[in-house]
Amino acid sequence: MKALTVIPLKAGSAELSDVDDPPESDGPVLVETLAVGICGTDIEILSGAYGWAPPGRERLVLGHESLGRVLEAPAGAPVEKGDLVVGIVRRPDPVPCENCAVLEWDFCRNGQYTERGIKEHDGYLSERYRITPEYVVKVDPTLGILGVLLEPTSVVAKAWEEVDRVGGRAHWDPKTVLVTGAGPIGLLAALIGVQRGLDVHVIDQMAAGVKPDLVHDLGATYHTGTIADAFPNPDVIIECTGVSTLVLDAMTHVGTGGVVCLTGVSSGGHVVQVDEGALNRSMVLENVAVVGSVNANKRHYEAAAAALAKADRGWLARLVNRRVPLEQWQQALNRQPDDVKVIIEVNPA
Repeated sequence: MKALTVIPLKAGSAELSDVDDPPESDGPVLVETLAVGICGTDIEILSGAYGWAPPGRERLVLGHESLGRVLEAPAGAPVEKGDLVVGIVRRPDPVPCENCAVLEWDFCRNGQYTERGIKEHDGYLSERYRITPEYVVKVDPTLGILGVLLEPTSVVAKAWEEVDRVGGRAHWDPKTVLVTGAGPIGLLAALIGVQRGLDVHVIDQMAAGVKPDLVHDLGATYHTGTIADAFPNPDVIIECTGVSTLVLDAMTHVGTGGVVCLTGVSSGGHVVQVDEGALNRSMVLENVAVVGSVNANKRHYEAAAAALAKADRGWLARLVNRRVPLEQWQQALNRQPDDVKVIIEVNPA
């Protein structure tokens, strides 16, 4: 079968390869891959900056934002033939650590977890894959190809859970949220904020185009510029860019008793001048909390599935703005100005 593979840490090594059928050791559920989303993590792996091949192998099958259709499933499994499904990305470490032992593998403490398409386990960008029933999540069939958004939605479902947990240290009744970044993660974070009935604001650089339109049509408010100029002192800020200046801006301009949740990953090498004393003073005296959030466990995937099932299909369809056939996978890497979420169609429905 065909699969997009890469030699981790080697730029320019990606190729459409002929690989063996998925091994039965991966699980009894056989899935035909329909589509895989491309995100920043994939770009980093393809650039040679990141990634680990499975033990004893040179190449890694890429892809972690999946959508597939079940071809085979054992009796008693939570899915059956014909179901649309998404594969969970992370697997618990083999020790397991305290968190992995209770299925909180997104909080793995020893770093020995594996991740499909990223770390020591082949991903989903192949014509078929196998998986164990506990790591597959059913998608509302009315979503169709839009179910490919479930994995990135799981990331922000976890972020919102983190916000609730941290905010719940005292009386917590947030009314306003600011999301930094109008990429897929930011827009999906805003979607959940709107579903929660909050006054949602999104800040990004584009003054016009598809992103402002998507925010407006969601019922949220779009801004450019700084947080201080756009919408200072919200109850919650979900930071989705990893831009160091925005991270510091969020810490400085969240409201009293507010929560800042960081989901973007900053690149190194950027030096930003900051008044550390003033930042410390405001965070302490105003009871500000900052929490980082990455990955997701099964309940976050299930929460994401519920959020997408409630979402307007027309709005979601505008997020998946470009579809590239597997044979032309290189085109998915050439970012275009209005790109939001680009997907590779492996077996078009």
